[in-house]
Amino acid sequence: MAAGYEAVIGLEVHVQLLTRSKMFCACPNEYGGAPNAHTCPVCLALPGALPVINGEAVRMAIALGLAVGGEIRERSTFYRKQYFYPDLPKGYQITQGPLAVVERGSLRIPGDPQVRGGAGTVLAGIERAHLEEDAGKSNHDLGDNTYVDLNRAGVPLLEIVGAPDLRSGQEAYDYLKALHRLVTFLGICDGNLEEGSFRCDANVSVREPGGPLGTRVEVKNINSFRFVKQALDYEIGRQLELVARGEPFQQETRGWDAERGVTRSQRSKEAAMDYRYFPEPDLPALVITHGEIEAVRRSLPELPEATRDRFVRDYDLTPYDAHVLTLEKAVSEYFDKGAKLVKTPKIMANWIISELLRELAKSETSITECRITPEKLAGLVKLIEDNTISGKIAKDVFVEMFNLGKDARTVVDEKGLVQVTDSSAIDAFVTQAIEMNPAQVEQYRSGKTMVLQFFVGQVMKLSKGKANPQLVVELLKSKLDS
Repeated sequence: MAAGYEAVIGLEVHVQLLTRSKMFCACPNEYGGAPNAHTCPVCLALPGALPVINGEAVRMAIALGLAVGGEIRERSTFYRKQYFYPDLPKGYQITQGPLAVVERGSLRIPGDPQVRGGAGTVLAGIERAHLEEDAGKSNHDLGDNTYVDLNRAGVPLLEIVGAPDLRSGQEAYDYLKALHRLVTFLGICDGNLEEGSFRCDANVSVREPGGPLGTRVEVKNINSFRFVKQALDYEIGRQLELVARGEPFQQETRGWDAERGVTRSQRSKEAAMDYRYFPEPDLPALVITHGEIEAVRRSLPELPEATRDRFVRDYDLTPYDAHVLTLEKAVSEYFDKGAKLVKTPKIMANWIISELLRELAKSETSITECRITPEKLAGLVKLIEDNTISGKIAKDVFVEMFNLGKDARTVVDEKGLVQVTDSSAIDAFVTQAIEMNPAQVEQYRSGKTMVLQFFVGQVMKLSKGKANPQLVVELLKSKLDS
């Protein structure tokens, strides 16, 4: 950050809710399908069709509000937001007005030490979260034709408006990750960025620290966590250069060009008056009772922070391991199932973090599609725990399990990989390794004890990896020290 200036960032995140039907009609809330197949008179805006509020969407909004410590408004209203796109059949969007169903919450995220002068956490505010409907989708062909698909029109959205508390692209990245983790743990959104279920726009300006806000620019079309950081870092740099040169710039909307790594001007930024908001006459006020709020509170699942604490407490994991295992709900659930089946959950955690997640990333496979179920990985861990196989052999077994979906015991039996724990058999390998390497024996006995690892490797090679490593070390020391 240039000396004497700071960035001010607020994110507007659109979360597509996992309801069965759309926000104001009974059409299925499903991704894909034939164009315009999931439509009805309400979402097509045919004359006389009246909207009805989706109660499940309201309950999901309450769940988010409770999870971020927000205030649940017992009375809020819907408004019409006027704008004209081909894929907006009514010519306006139904959204919530001055008061939203959720007001004033927060998320705790890591502070960026490069802009805050040290590590620590930041309590990033959430100004409000309001319910609204999505627009349709315009599809452009290679010619000059545009085709409108209204399957998305009316899909329920929860727009989460962050306070201008973020100071760098890194903090925006961490905020977005934390929010994504929260909504997926709550089960209110699948978090799929590619399908548009979780998307964000960013408002960014620069100013002298503590001074009035600078000219605000909105950056749109950011469809990945990585691009959020890149787009904001670029835009902050662009604005700082303009300020340094004394060049004024206007409030506008810019799009992120991921191929060129730049933001590009799209249009001047609309003000609230441009949308001509007025109350939605076809919908009554949304009234939520205290009893309904408490019912949602009782149904809340375990949230990410609580899960991390439980993993550390109950499974004796390090805070780092617990953090990695709770970055995604599916990974958290996978570990939780497997950990209950083994004596040492730490070993289970190590295999997930060091082996399974790496192979899933390489193969571009999700953990829910993985051929190694939690039960199968627990089976591998059990074979390590009872010394049936060594850790080295277990890696070979794991590869076979990952590629073919076999359970660990089957692979071990088929390939004859049971670990040798008979001390007399291992003693023969130890003797052979010592006799084959007299120079290394002299090195060890002259005080270069690190050469012991060389002998361990030689014994493991002679035993084809089957010798119990602990017994190997014990027998080697006994013979070399005598």
